[in-house]
Amino acid sequence: MLPQKQAEEAMVSTLDQVEPGDRQDEEREKDESGFSFKTFLWHGGSVYDAWFSCASNQVAQVLLTLPYSFSQLGLVSGIILQIFYGILGSWTAYLISILYVEYRSRKEKENVSFKNHVIQWFEVLDGLLGPYWKAAGLAFNCTFLLFGSVIQLIACASNIYYINDNLDKRTWTYIFGACCATTVFIPSFHNYRIWSFLGLGMTTYTAWYMAIAALVHGQVEGVKHSGPTQLVLYFTGATNILYTFGGHAVTVEIMHAMWKPQKFKYIYLLATLYVFTLTIPSASAVYWAFGDQLLTHSNAFSLLPRNAWRDAGVILMLIHQFITFGFACTPLYFVWEKVIGMHDTKSICLRALARLPVVIPIWFLAIIFPFFGPINSAVGALLVSFTVYIIPSLAHMLTFRSASARQNAAEKLPFFLPSWTAVYMVNAFVVVWVFVVGFGFGGWASMTNFIKQVDTFGLFAKCYQCAPKIPPPPHPAPAHH
Repeated sequence: MLPQKQAEEAMVSTLDQVEPGDRQDEEREKDESGFSFKTFLWHGGSVYDAWFSCASNQVAQVLLTLPYSFSQLGLVSGIILQIFYGILGSWTAYLISILYVEYRSRKEKENVSFKNHVIQWFEVLDGLLGPYWKAAGLAFNCTFLLFGSVIQLIACASNIYYINDNLDKRTWTYIFGACCATTVFIPSFHNYRIWSFLGLGMTTYTAWYMAIAALVHGQVEGVKHSGPTQLVLYFTGATNILYTFGGHAVTVEIMHAMWKPQKFKYIYLLATLYVFTLTIPSASAVYWAFGDQLLTHSNAFSLLPRNAWRDAGVILMLIHQFITFGFACTPLYFVWEKVIGMHDTKSICLRALARLPVVIPIWFLAIIFPFFGPINSAVGALLVSFTVYIIPSLAHMLTFRSASARQNAAEKLPFFLPSWTAVYMVNAFVVVWVFVVGFGFGGWASMTNFIKQVDTFGLFAKCYQCAPKIPPPPHPAPAHH
């Protein structure tokens, strides 16, 4: 049996091979100048970088749709489900980190080198459970990340419209699709250090602006808080919250960018605890102020009074959505590079050129389905439920199903759950709950709501949920003499 300490030391000893050029350049720059500005901004891999990446990536545009979910769920259910799915998401992120460490340690015993190679979730599943699991992981993960990127693009167009409505949302989608395509130049998650830090600052500002602005505004006249009123709305809102705390589809890539990935285990939980301080106050305050009006206003910005504070929040969220688009797309870039044999290429420009075809279907889908809000719930029920809840739980159960696998595990059981039986019971609960409530009821509700949006606004909707513009009054006709 390989002891815990030896396993960690063996892993750390080979981590420098992941991005050797980056690490060597960093050390050389430090030796020459004592402090490297480039390293400070560009080369991340610490525990703090991972925390900023998780917290920044976990809540982006969904922050603006949570008041909409509260109007469907009611205040009490909204808060309880946020805490419940936050804990559930933290648990499955923990499982993913354990499986990554297990896969990495097994491969290192076989003297496998990961030089210039980024390990991804489907490769972990392949190495631990075989090709069928690889196919399932690849299909669900890539589809989720594809639509996750689509959602960020839709959100960009939805938000900018509240500052400048001279162009419709579809035109803004064209423009921001071109802007977001520049993420092809960011090589890996190592290079998101400054972006993750700034992104979290932007969502923090926006969340607290929403809370304070709603409280200052006060309740609208005749405000009603009817939710929950219909099962279809209730489960649509619930799956949006499931989607909110299911942002760990990029966990493996974030871990691989760390210098000591075995330290990742509790980072996602700590990130989630911080995210609670953003999502619960903001969603509660906006729902308190506007109530049932939110049922037809999925973007909270559409109801908050227009002023410089709101415009600042819109602009900051636009920048953050660009960052989150990169987070969601980067794993897709890696997959595409591996398919076409460009993953080992060191030239940033060549890799950027090779990545461009990934952006095109994202752009196209954002134009077809511009349903900001309802699309979150549909993606949550049909994709997130499997990608980051069901598959990791089942994979963990099957990887450690034999006594020898449990005995030789690279990571010990968590201190708060030191029994394999208890771990299996928790995993089984996650699988059953998410399959029945998230995928089953949530899938029915979210698709019913999604189809309703298609029937109401149509595919390729030019300006989803835009208020009709009032034409200027006609000039009076000249009097006849």
